[in-house]
Amino acid sequence: MKNVVILGSTGSIGANALLAMKKLGPGWRVLGLTVNSNLLALRRQVREFRPACVAVFDYAAWKEFSADVPRGVRLLPPGVEGLAEMASLAEADIVLSAVTGAVGLAPLLAAIRASKHIALANKEPMIMAGALLMQEARRWQAALIPVDSEPSAIFQCLAGVKPGEYDQAVSRVFLTASGGPFYSVKKSLAAVTPAQALKHPRWNMGPKISVDSATLMNKGLEAIEIQNLFSLPISKIQVLIHPQSVIHSGVEFNDGSVLAQLSLPDMKLPIQYALTWPRRVRSLVHPLDLIKLSRLDFFKPDFHRFPCLELAFCAARKGGLYPAALNAANEVAVQLFLDGALKFTDIPRVVERVLAACGPVSKLTLAGAVEADSWARQKASGISEYVKKR
Repeated sequence: MKNVVILGSTGSIGANALLAMKKLGPGWRVLGLTVNSNLLALRRQVREFRPACVAVFDYAAWKEFSADVPRGVRLLPPGVEGLAEMASLAEADIVLSAVTGAVGLAPLLAAIRASKHIALANKEPMIMAGALLMQEARRWQAALIPVDSEPSAIFQCLAGVKPGEYDQAVSRVFLTASGGPFYSVKKSLAAVTPAQALKHPRWNMGPKISVDSATLMNKGLEAIEIQNLFSLPISKIQVLIHPQSVIHSGVEFNDGSVLAQLSLPDMKLPIQYALTWPRRVRSLVHPLDLIKLSRLDFFKPDFHRFPCLELAFCAARKGGLYPAALNAANEVAVQLFLDGALKFTDIPRVVERVLAACGPVSKLTLAGAVEADSWARQKASGISEYVKKR
């Protein structure tokens, strides 16, 4: 029996994980579920999967749920405390972290220090302080298995290499990107609406990651995540626009060989692989028909037209507090865009100004990353007010 905790069960990753677990059969049990505030979806999931524990992050929603907790369910505290407690439950074998944003840092650290098998879909903590989190994972013998399709592909391609030898064995990583909804659009992107930005051509994702895909910030954030997951210099990571989204990423080794992971664009496959690793089992994903694949295209990204990508690589090269500041400023700017308070093209302007105000640090710590996150959010909010008035 595998007891699984899902942090962020009502999002697209969490919902697909529950589908995968139903397919995996009776040897898989949903031990715990957490949500931000979607009580309607949570109650449906509780009725179907009968978890032992539930956590609700938003206090108002937690209070409403606490008034009528289903029989046999233990309600954990609201906020980060409940997420961290859920992530470190003694009975949990696997923790799937699918929350959005920097709020996932504390529960991820709790799962690491509880030596869990962690299926990681929440990339932001790995951007803020990924090298430190990997040190903690080695110390506590926790397994971090990436869920996002591109880091998962790279993880699979590196399966025959010892973790400490990645840099020695790898000459390049090919990080593929669909290009999002606007890559082939030639006109100005200043008038892009939130509704347009949320229409991804290949993937069905949450609002924040959909906007990040539209700005290509998602590829920059993934590059930093990959840099930290595999201890690789950012100079070895090359972004390629691949509209078909069939090659999910690849690795070129120092002997000239290239390994790539291919499948139809369906998140259920990397989710299931992260749960069942190191085993592979049948999934709900349709097999790839190579005969029907008439072409696979690749293009260089346009760093000028999509400046968020360049900002992310710049932050990765500088290191220290810059990635945490980049991530926080981007979260604030994206939310303001979704709220209608900023233009699409204002997102990189806000991030750039925050990074320009960020100072160097001699040694990054987890506490320092959290402080940088808080500082950058405040700074981005103030800069956003200035940008709106322009």
